[in-house]
Amino acid sequence: MRWSYFKVRTRQILWNEDNRVRLRNLNYLPRWLIILIDVGIVVFSFFLTWLIASNMNVSFYKILTRPQECVFISLIYFSSFFLFSTYAGLIRHSTFVDVFKIAISCLASALFLTAISYSYFVFYGDKIFLIPFLMINMVITFSCMLMLRLVVKSLYSYMVTMGKKKHRVLILGVNDDSIAVGEALATTEQQNFVLAGFVSLKKKYKKINILGVPIFRFDDHFFEAITPYKVNGIIMVGNQLSVKEKNEIVDRALEHKLRIYHAPTITQWDQDATLNFQIKEIQIEDLLERQPITLDDTQINAYLNDKVILITGGAGSIGSEIVRQVSQYSPQLVIVLDQAESPLHCLELELRKNYPEIEFQFVLADVRKKNRLEMIFAAHEISVVFHAAAYKHVPLIERNPTEAVQVNILGTVTLADLSAQYHVDRFVMISTDKAVNPTNVMGASKRAAEIYVQALMKENLSTTKFITTRFGNVLGSNGSVIPYFKEQILNGGPITVTHENIIRYFMTIPEACQLVLQAGTMGQGGEVFVFDMGKPVRIMDLAKKMIQLSGLVPGKDIEIAVIGLRPGEKLYEELLSDASTTLPTHHKKIMRAIDETMKLEDVMNLIIEIAAAAETSNDTFMISKLKTLVPEFISENSVYQLLDLPANADD
Repeated sequence: MRWSYFKVRTRQILWNEDNRVRLRNLNYLPRWLIILIDVGIVVFSFFLTWLIASNMNVSFYKILTRPQECVFISLIYFSSFFLFSTYAGLIRHSTFVDVFKIAISCLASALFLTAISYSYFVFYGDKIFLIPFLMINMVITFSCMLMLRLVVKSLYSYMVTMGKKKHRVLILGVNDDSIAVGEALATTEQQNFVLAGFVSLKKKYKKINILGVPIFRFDDHFFEAITPYKVNGIIMVGNQLSVKEKNEIVDRALEHKLRIYHAPTITQWDQDATLNFQIKEIQIEDLLERQPITLDDTQINAYLNDKVILITGGAGSIGSEIVRQVSQYSPQLVIVLDQAESPLHCLELELRKNYPEIEFQFVLADVRKKNRLEMIFAAHEISVVFHAAAYKHVPLIERNPTEAVQVNILGTVTLADLSAQYHVDRFVMISTDKAVNPTNVMGASKRAAEIYVQALMKENLSTTKFITTRFGNVLGSNGSVIPYFKEQILNGGPITVTHENIIRYFMTIPEACQLVLQAGTMGQGGEVFVFDMGKPVRIMDLAKKMIQLSGLVPGKDIEIAVIGLRPGEKLYEELLSDASTTLPTHHKKIMRAIDETMKLEDVMNLIIEIAAAAETSNDTFMISKLKTLVPEFISENSVYQLLDLPANADD
């Protein structure tokens, strides 16, 4: 019965049902088997040494017979292996430490046997072992044990990589961080890369190798020099380069069909992740990233520390990042409000895990429900409101304008009124560049919200400071262009671009939220803060580079289709209206826009008319009143363009 089980189990381990050898399924050798193999090596080494010594015309001592000597020496080595735990490591992952343990155990065994032999001589006048025999035996034993581990390690490496295509890569930089990543590539078997060399951006190294591979200088002859090495890609380590340098290298590498990868410095690696997980293909966000922002943490801490903070739209891409950043300033309570149940639940799980010391309250609510919001304000002494709740997708809002009015305008009115009523210290509204000279309902609704909070502040009916922040597109936000393009590339294309010349400003989500927190410290009430968005990006160029970064060819592997501007969309966004002026602030990336402020009574009268039209779903009348409130709102590529025509246009 036991023999039958053994045969079945052996077949399960070594063979599939199709009789192919399945050695790769062996996890590791049992410790007892390693010990037996090593003792077997000792026995083999004894007889090999005896054979060598026999041909050297030497005389052996006759205290012990050959079998007795073999048993005695094997027992000593066996004990030494236990003492130094030579069996503890996995053979397939043997390192210098394991080799050192083997060397020490073999040396200790030989020295101990020598000590026994001389001790016997002192007491009995005769020796047991030939000292040269012990030394030769030690060398042979160590060599055989080392050879076993090298063979197993090499065989395992071959088996796990059999059939896998590995990318031959160069590592950018010749510094400690780059070399550390190179060492990881050189010593780790289960990964997809082979180190082919390093790249120096400045100095030329002649006849110098690191980790056995050459160093290439990134100059005019670089790509010609690496051709014989069949390089597939380049790994950028950490943030050693400026955005300009990084883009220059990426552009040239893509021209030569090289893949670009990014790896964090070793100190930033996730210790629980594999090497393949650490090294990832570079993303377009990495090439659009901005220079680090310097924040005045003292001022931010002063108005957030130990305060009750309400964040609306808290489960969205912007709102959730504001929650994370606010949590770093030890608030007394963070109230996260959103109407999206599943995202709110996921965010709760994340925050309770990452910020266990912070008290959170997750509220499922709609900013249109005044009674529900008032219960929250009445129950807590809220100090700061970050209002990020809004509908933002231009074409969708153009088709559903009533929702934009009720959420973006009336929701803001309700929150702003409650903030004033309950004497909230600061009300920070998140706006958009689409609110400037708007051409769509979404942008106009956000501009109307800006107008209301500015007018409310001007009336000076409350101690609340109303502050507006305005910025452009954020990288990776829900529904933004980059995730959309990535999905289209994964599906084989085509990538759809609305216009060949359309451009957009981009900012990373963390950067945008950092500037929101900073702007909150500056505001004295009524300001509109505009963020420095850098240079605009041509969306067509963005699409082409994303295709190239995926290792594909634009127009060949992935088509780019121009589909025309969508309703309400324009070629470029603005951060300032024609009538606006700006003033600098103490932060170089934040400017203050100066706009004329309307009277609160006039604003409220128009908003009441807009709200009444929304209740009856009279979209045309509602948009006409919105255009009265926001006179610079001129529709483009929209059914509401007729409202912009002069009254006698049909004559």
